[in-house]
Order: sequence, then C-alpha cells, then structure tokens
Amino acid sequence: MPFINDMLAERQGTSASGARDTHDHAPNRSSRFHFDPYAVMQRLSERIVGQREALGSLEATLKIIKADIGDPGRPLHVGLLLGPTGVGKTELVRVLAEAIHGRRDALCRIDMNTLAQEHYAAALTGAPPGYVGSKEGTTLLDPERIAGSFGAPGIVLFDEIEKAGSEVVRALLNVFDNGQLTLTSGAKTIDFRNTMIFMTSNCGAREIERYLATIRSGWRRWLPISAARQRRGLHDLVDRALLERFDPEFVNRIDTISLFNWIEQDMLDALIDIEVDKLNTRLARIGRRAELDPAARAVLRKAGFDRRYGARAMGRAVRRHIEYPLAEALADADLSKRDPADIQTMHSMVDTRGDIHFFLTTP
Repeated sequence: MPFINDMLAERQGTSASGARDTHDHAPNRSSRFHFDPYAVMQRLSERIVGQREALGSLEATLKIIKADIGDPGRPLHVGLLLGPTGVGKTELVRVLAEAIHGRRDALCRIDMNTLAQEHYAAALTGAPPGYVGSKEGTTLLDPERIAGSFGAPGIVLFDEIEKAGSEVVRALLNVFDNGQLTLTSGAKTIDFRNTMIFMTSNCGAREIERYLATIRSGWRRWLPISAARQRRGLHDLVDRALLERFDPEFVNRIDTISLFNWIEQDMLDALIDIEVDKLNTRLARIGRRAELDPAARAVLRKAGFDRRYGARAMGRAVRRHIEYPLAEALADADLSKRDPADIQTMHSMVDTRGDIHFFLTTP
C-alpha cells in the first residue's frame, strides 16, 4: 500500500490529539492533503485569464480531493481541458503544480504528439516480452511524480490527447478505470490512484470558431442569443467532436470537461500584467524592474492581440517590444547581483515612430 508509513504516522498523531481532546466526543479529522484549495485558486486566478468556468470546475475538484472522499480505486481526478491554442490549458496545469508542489515542473508531462503512431505505444506502456527494454520496464512515465506523496497529489498532463494512437488511448482507458497501469512486460505497475490526471485538446476548436463567427456576422448578429443558449450550442459541438475522435467508453470515464474561452480584447490588460510580472521576477535577479506607461501598454495591446494564437501572441509582443529595448538599455549596465532591497526602476517611453525605449530614473 503506498505511503503506508505516512498513513500510520498520521493516524498515530490523530489518536494522540484525540486522547488529549477529552471534551470532544469525536476528534477533528484533518485532511491528509496539505494544500489549501483557496490559496491554490488564488494563485490560479492571478495567472489564468478569462476562464472562470474552467477555474470553477477545478476549485470544486480540489475541494473534493481535500475532503478525501473520492473513490480510492480510481485516480483522484481525470479532467479534459478543451480549447484553441494559447488560452491557458497547459499553463493551468503548470500553475497548479507550482501552487501545490512549489515548482512549475513538478508534474509528469507527456506530449501525445510523440505517440501518434501505433508502434510508439511501447514508449508509454513499455516494451512487450522478448523486446529490448522489456525487463527494465522502460517508459516515458515518471512513477515518482505520478504517485505524488501522502500530503500532495501527483499531477500528470497528457498534452494534445487527440493526437495519441488508439493503443495509447486504450491503455489510458484502463488507467481511468482502476488507477493503475501495468506495463506490457508485467515487470512493473504504475499507480495513479493518488494522481490528478489532465488532458488537453483543441478537438472541436475549429468548429467552435466557425460557430462563433456565424452568430457574430451577417444578419444573425442582430438576433439576440442568450449566453446560456450559446454555451449549449458550444457544448453540443464539443460533444460531437469528442465522439468523432474517441469511443464513448473513453469519454464516459472523464470526470470533468472544461471548455476554455478564446482570448478577447478585454483580457489584454490582464495578460500584459501577467507577462510584466514574470519579466520583473527575472529582472529582480539583477536589481531592476520594468514599469510601463500607458503609451507602451497601448503598443502591446495592438501588437499582442491575435485570436488565433491567444496569450502566446502577447508573449511574443512582450519579447519583441519590451525585452529587446530593455536589453539595449542594460547593455552597459552593471548586472552583478544587487541587494534585493535595492531595486531600480526602468521606465518606458514611446517615440514618434511607436518604438518603446527604457531609461533609468536616477534619484
């Protein structure tokens, strides 16, 4: 049984505290999981823009896991994150790993694009008996990161699940069902019962984009359509797209399906803030921080909006219009490590051609 020593220690501690608390008929039962769902969601809401429905679904999941009332014979959670590129699907899982484990890379991520061909299934399930590597039980999966710990769930991300071969999808079907994956050779079993499993996909994204373009163009834009009716239409499209790609048995074993929204213009300021915060975290290592004036933010709003590429378009705009001029301004500066309390601010300025420059204001 996984984490048996931790479980015994936890129970011993609970018994001891219960013996001391004689005025209570039943001692308080604390969760074995150490993360705080509210703190995790606060972190996610700061980094994921415009995805209220997806975040709400994840918050409910975290509360269920914290209460430790799920089926012990299955993974803690199996979630499918749907939507176009650049809307925060993979980022959500990375920030979740950071909030729970303290590091963005504290997860097992598998790019399913590398498992598109049937003969690559062995990279996930291990080589069959008689083949090279069968005795070692070699696999792309990281059992330690999958297992997590007694106080924190493991996190697995299967990126672009729609590109996986059918053999891989069938192997995952068993994982979703009983929380374990026995490698083909039988030499090793990987335990997913303490694991949050996430899959990302842009399945149905093109159909949704055409649907939204249809109701926003021509004579249809004059017909009122409620948000609820629009969401129903979107979910119908997603259901059809999923069943065209996956068997009903696979879809039926997914706990939650979250549909991510396209990045719209009213989200741009929040995206700018996130990108600048990340940049300032890196700049702090050399005792600097960047501050944008309204004109510089206007340049980013124009250059960083592209519905086809989502938040990645803003990331490229920041690299081109902010990081490059910052590097020029710091070319002759002393970049040795400074006192963390002594942070100098680099201010932006936009010239007549619309180019951004940075300068240091001396006290």
